[in-house]
Amino acid sequence: MLLHGIGSDKQVPVAVTDALAADPGERFNVVLANPPFGKKSSTMIVGDGGKTTTEKDIIERDDFWATTSNKQLNFVQHIKTLLKPHGRAAVVIPDNVLFEGGAGETIRRKLLHECDVHTLLRLPTGLFYAQGVKANVLFFDKKPASESPWTRKLWIYDLRTNKHFTLKTNPLKREDLDEFVRSYNPANRHDRKAAGSAKQPDGRWRVYDYDELVARDKASLDIFWLKDDSLAESDNLPPPDVIAQEIVDDLEAALEQFRLIAADLRVGAKAAGEGG
Repeated sequence: MLLHGIGSDKQVPVAVTDALAADPGERFNVVLANPPFGKKSSTMIVGDGGKTTTEKDIIERDDFWATTSNKQLNFVQHIKTLLKPHGRAAVVIPDNVLFEGGAGETIRRKLLHECDVHTLLRLPTGLFYAQGVKANVLFFDKKPASESPWTRKLWIYDLRTNKHFTLKTNPLKREDLDEFVRSYNPANRHDRKAAGSAKQPDGRWRVYDYDELVARDKASLDIFWLKDDSLAESDNLPPPDVIAQEIVDDLEAALEQFRLIAADLRVGAKAAGEGG
């Protein structure tokens, strides 16, 4: 933060605490966040003789819509709380926030109803040091209580399909976002034009109505429509190094999911043994 001009040698605006532990009380007009990805929340407990165990951190807050140990889902709820009425948020989230069932579905339906979830930017892989991370930026505005849903339309920009970036040899540049910024239309986002339809199947910018979104299985926002060139005929395949990296990314993302499942199973088995 200091390197980016935030704070000074006399005052550093950093609080060492668990942001999810409780409602901080303060409210903001704008929240820009890249919450930590990774494993679900857990606490390490050191017992007698140095034996260590872990317990899942289940966050229970009156201001949350759902109780879950998924950190990313909890950060979405936390950021919703932090906003003033009509406050704006832009949050980096992994793909599982878009499609996970259970608490994930509850949170998405509540978010679509109580906030204006107006834009989703699907980010390409190769942007993060952790390989295989598939992420998005979700833009939403907090609104006052209402019987009718605040989300009318969700605009989605696909910057992922057939886009290949790496941290060193082909990093994402500001100009790579120019088309998205033009499509977003920051001067007046209510005056947007779609660039993806039956007549323009290659357009990266599409819009979906609220009724379409809530009718999807688990109200999933994991929506894509562009044809992946890597699935086309062999003469249209990307270079071998790109294919190899995509395979590595997918395998590492799948491995991380299996690690989470295995950790949950271990915790569940331990709880069942203690209960028995």
